[in-house]
Order: sequence, then structure tokens, then C-alpha cells
Amino acid sequence: MLKRLVFITIIPGFIAILIAACSPQTSTMTVPVDTTEVFSPSGEQEAPGRWWNAFGDPELNTLVDSALKSNFNLITAWQRLREAQAVADRASSGLFPQLEASVRGESNRLQTQFQESQILQLGISSQYEIDLWGRINSNLEAQRYRADASLADYRTAALSLSAEVARTWYSLMEAHGQLRIVNQQIETNEKVLKLLQARFGTGQIRSADILRQRQLLESTREQKISVESRIQLLEHRLSVLLGRPPQTSINYSQDSLPDLPPPPETGIPSELVRRRPDIRSAYRLLQAADREVASAISNQFPRISLSASLSTADLNGGNLFEDWGRSLAGNLIAPLFYGGQLSAEVDRTQAVKKQRLYQYGQSILTAFREVEDALAQEKKQREKIQSIRNQLEIARQAYEQLRIEYFNGMGNYLDVLTALDEEQQLQRDLLAAKMVLLEYRIALYRSLAGGFETTRENRELSKQ
Repeated sequence: MLKRLVFITIIPGFIAILIAACSPQTSTMTVPVDTTEVFSPSGEQEAPGRWWNAFGDPELNTLVDSALKSNFNLITAWQRLREAQAVADRASSGLFPQLEASVRGESNRLQTQFQESQILQLGISSQYEIDLWGRINSNLEAQRYRADASLADYRTAALSLSAEVARTWYSLMEAHGQLRIVNQQIETNEKVLKLLQARFGTGQIRSADILRQRQLLESTREQKISVESRIQLLEHRLSVLLGRPPQTSINYSQDSLPDLPPPPETGIPSELVRRRPDIRSAYRLLQAADREVASAISNQFPRISLSASLSTADLNGGNLFEDWGRSLAGNLIAPLFYGGQLSAEVDRTQAVKKQRLYQYGQSILTAFREVEDALAQEKKQREKIQSIRNQLEIARQAYEQLRIEYFNGMGNYLDVLTALDEEQQLQRDLLAAKMVLLEYRIALYRSLAGGFETTRENRELSKQ
């Protein structure tokens, strides 16, 4: 009895020490990119986690919240997360003994001797592998890292969805603005046509000038058809983003682009590395690959497993629980020759780890580029908008001057028509350029934003 007690108390401690001493060590991972540089100058306004709130648009806030609840692609990403978490839970079962119960009944009859016998057997068995080299624990850690990466992927999908909803929403607003401009231009072109027709009756206007004005009017009406079609397509896209059929109508009252809020503060690159969910996902996958290397190395070493069973049997079941059979066994399996399979698996996992390392570095560089691109594009787009405004002012002055000269009999109507067409095109170009500027600001928010918890995450956490 004393020897058994010593065995029970000393051996587990010895195994724990042996596991700690013999677990395979992998190389230290460092960030492959210099994160000490600073971003180009930006604003001083701190961007909120839910970045779309910076626009102060209640309708946009409602649309994004609805999309985060109902978008099917985001729900799919959530189920991938649930799958990864289940895989991690399954891997954790290797740390515990497996316990099975069995019941067996048998009935035999000898027809020649008219004899019948019955056998009933009950048993319980257990198996447990001692994680001597940390193979099971390394695999568990790898799966947990993969689950963390899936969570980061889900938050990346939520972030991308919010940006797509915002772009689609404001593209719809820009399209309504274009429709309003085109309607005003149609009205202007109709007035000019009526004026030309009135002067044609007095012999002051050539018929060719009326035809040219009619052509401009029809061209403007064609613009209206294109804008109306674009509005319908954007409404369809927005409905699908919200998880609704495209033919579902969306009620909204706003029909103009918002003023841009102050530019956000970019912060320092190292903070961005910690904040962005896509970078966190790449890092978690790198950590998972590192643990898989450790598991592959451990797989080359011997394995020790224990098994135990307890069973009882009786011919008729009357004395079933009176006699029990017990067994306890240990098993040692040492790989001797696998034709290089185990070492090749180590090489494979090490190559995967290096891939993940360089992918992690590339994700950091891509994030830095996205920030710098958005800053540069917004700066240059502002300059472009100012240039279009200047051109529009000049075009208005030129049109007025040419129109006055023409009706005073000192000019050609083709020059007037060209000036009017250019002015109207610049009006449309100015609104389109403002939309591009808004898209660059959304891209900047998107590149600087960190992951945010969705309602779905909060609901699942409250259940736990």
C-alpha cells in the first residue's frame, strides 16, 4: 500500500518536470518590418472605433448596424469562427483521459440438447496518453491561435462590410445629386431651345443652331437615364449588403453628400500593428505555425500511454456485480523507421512557419501603404476639386460672354454650345470629385481602424 502511494504521488510530479525539460523549443519570432517610422502628417481628431459615426449621419449608422446583424457574408465569417473554436475544443480533449462504457449481452441455445444460456457483460475502460514532449499541448495551442485568427478575420470582415455600406450609401447620395444637377441642366437647355426657336421666327437664328441645341438637350436627357439606372443599381447593392432581396425598397430621406469631418490622427505605426485585425490574424497564424513545428518535432519522440479497464460478467445476470475484473497497462511506442516521413513533416511545418512570417510582414507593409495612399490621395483630391471649381467659374464666365456676343450677332453659336456643354460637364465632374474625396476619407478610416465588437459577439459572450 505504501509503495502504491509513493508511486501515485511521485511519478506525476516527475513526469511534469520531464515534460518541461524535454518540450521542443522553437526559434523566437520577431517583427520582420521596421515599425519605428512615422506616418505623413495628418489631423488631430481621434477616429472612433466605429469610425462611420464620425460623419454624424444617423441614416448611415442605422444601415451599418443593420448590415452587421444581417449580412450573409458576415454571418458566414462568424460560423467559420465557431468552427475554429470547436476544433480548438476538440484538440483540448487530448489532455484528458478517454472513458468508455460498454454493455454486451449474448444468448446461446443448443437445439439438440434443448439448452439455453445467457451472458451479460458490463465494462468501463479508459485510455490516456502522457503528453511527455508537449505534442498534444502544442497542437492545442496551434488550434487556439487559429481560433483567435478566425476572430480577427471576422472583425476584419465586419470592418470591410461597414466600409462597403458607407461607400454604397454615399455613392447613392452622389447619384441623387447628379440627378438633381442633370434635371437643372435639362431645364436650362429647354429654356435656351425655346429662346432660339423664338428668335428663329424673326430670322435671327439659323436652323442649324436649333438642331445643335436639341442635340445637347437629348444628350442631357441621356445622362438622366444613366443616372436613374445607377440609382437603382446602388439601391439593389445596398439591399443585398443589408441581407435583403434586391427588389426590397429602402426608405431614406437624405439625398446629398455630407461635409467631411476633420481628418483623423494616424498615430504611430506600431500602434496600428497592434490595432488592425487583419494584422492580428496574420500574427496568430504565425504563432499557430510555430506551435505546429513544435508538435511535428515532438512527433519524432516516443509516446507513453496508459490504459485501464474494469469489467464484470455473469451467465444469467443474477450475480453480475459480485465479481469484477481489473486491468492496468502501460504502452510505449517509439518511431524507428518511417522512411523520412516524420523529418519531412518537420521541414514542411518549418517552411509553413516562414511563409506565415513573411505574410505577416507583408500584411504590415500593406497596412502602412494603405494609410499613406489614403493620406496622399485625399490631399491631391482636394487640390483637384479646387482646380475643377476654378475651371467651372471660368467656364461660366466664358459661356455668359459668348452667349451675349452671339445674341448680339457677333459670334458663332457652336462656341456658345461648346461653352455650355463644358460648364455642365464640370458641374457633374465637381460632384463626382467630391464623392471620390469621400471615398478616400472612408479608405483612411478603414486603414486606421481597429476591430470592434459586434452585437453578435456581445450576445454570444452574454450566453457564456
